[in-house]
Amino acid sequence: MDNKQATLELGQKPVGQLLVQYALPAIVAMTASSLYNIIDRAMIGQVVGPEAIAGLGITFPFMNLSAAFGAAVGVGASTCISVKLGQRDYQMAEHLLGNTVTLNLIIGFLFMVVSLVFLDPILLFFGASDVTLPYAREFMTIILLGNMVTHMYFGMNAVLRAAGKPRHAMYATLFTVACNIILAVAFVWWFRWGIRGAALATITSQTLALCWQMWLFSDKKELLHLKRGIYKLKADLVRNVIAIGISPFLMNATSCVIVIFMNNQFVRYGGDMAVGAYSIANSVVMFFFMFVMGMNQGMQPIVGYNYGAEKYDRMLRCLWLTIAAATAVLLVGWTLSMLFPQQIARIFTTDPTLLKLSARGIRIDMLVFFVVGSQAVITNFFQCIGKVKVSIFLSLSRQLFMLLPMAYVFPIFWNLDGVWYAMPASDFGSFSMTIPLLWWYIKKLKTHEQ
Repeated sequence: MDNKQATLELGQKPVGQLLVQYALPAIVAMTASSLYNIIDRAMIGQVVGPEAIAGLGITFPFMNLSAAFGAAVGVGASTCISVKLGQRDYQMAEHLLGNTVTLNLIIGFLFMVVSLVFLDPILLFFGASDVTLPYAREFMTIILLGNMVTHMYFGMNAVLRAAGKPRHAMYATLFTVACNIILAVAFVWWFRWGIRGAALATITSQTLALCWQMWLFSDKKELLHLKRGIYKLKADLVRNVIAIGISPFLMNATSCVIVIFMNNQFVRYGGDMAVGAYSIANSVVMFFFMFVMGMNQGMQPIVGYNYGAEKYDRMLRCLWLTIAAATAVLLVGWTLSMLFPQQIARIFTTDPTLLKLSARGIRIDMLVFFVVGSQAVITNFFQCIGKVKVSIFLSLSRQLFMLLPMAYVFPIFWNLDGVWYAMPASDFGSFSMTIPLLWWYIKKLKTHEQ
């Protein structure tokens, strides 16, 4: 089946089949990526030590900030491409592909240069101590040197999904993960390069995957392919990409701010080991949440295309199916975390202090985890249909409006436990705000159709 026919199916094929077709590859890819992160952190914790896990936790804000800029381009461009394909404006979709390449190169380079120049002050601000700073610096130096590759790799994967090639996006991610694991074992376990080896494995595998992605987009038989005349930035296209991409950008940038604040709170109330426990709990949360992210990625081209084609019944059917699937998966994660927190924490460390802190942190962090899926899916839904203001509000509600003040106030009364309890409290609060907004939009949509 050619690329054009694949995009036309987005408006014709049964929604349930489409969601499986598009979401399953994304779920497999995202879960594999998350599994790699767990293996990576477990290897660092077991081989290098608990201090290295804490140092890795300090780098989370950096990773979130880099992801924020990448999402602003990748998610924004892929959403715009999906809508243009739904409108059958193939020429404009191709120009969006070229502008995606240019924007990723520019933003990736600027982020790399600025971050490397101010690396130590930034890491200290993020919560690094004299013990954890060397580990964090060693890891981030390598990651930042490959930042342009990382931005381009994630951007091209988003465009592959929008262009009707979810399996190719999955293959790229699976290759990256497999290569990453093999290289990490060699660099960290065999050569004993420590945390630097983990970073080298990440950048090397992404570089190889990007080469394959660019080869795919260089095929002139494809509906969307790289060619002369599409790379010059067009003001209207850039505005549209950024307007839609601002929501995931703010979500990731806010995550950066929150992790910085949380790291400092954990250091203040529990020391470096508490930061390490937060890093482990975060890894567990992200493993299950990757299922939801994969579903969101699968939902995006279906919702975007049918919104552009004004097939609103299909669009809403896709939304309900995604919410149901996301909630079911997170219920599984919640059950396992409530029943086996210590066994899960033992994957990452055998240090008694870190093990105890991590097990308790996992259980508290995931206390109401099953409501997070619907909030994330609904936020992504508004982003897919270009409702930027609503999407931004929902993106910020959980972390900036709720988690930040709660994480400041709760420890005053409950010490270290207060920092942990702020996370499930904000999860439930943002869920309570999201549902009424969705009903408001659906009611407005039905009124418009009449």
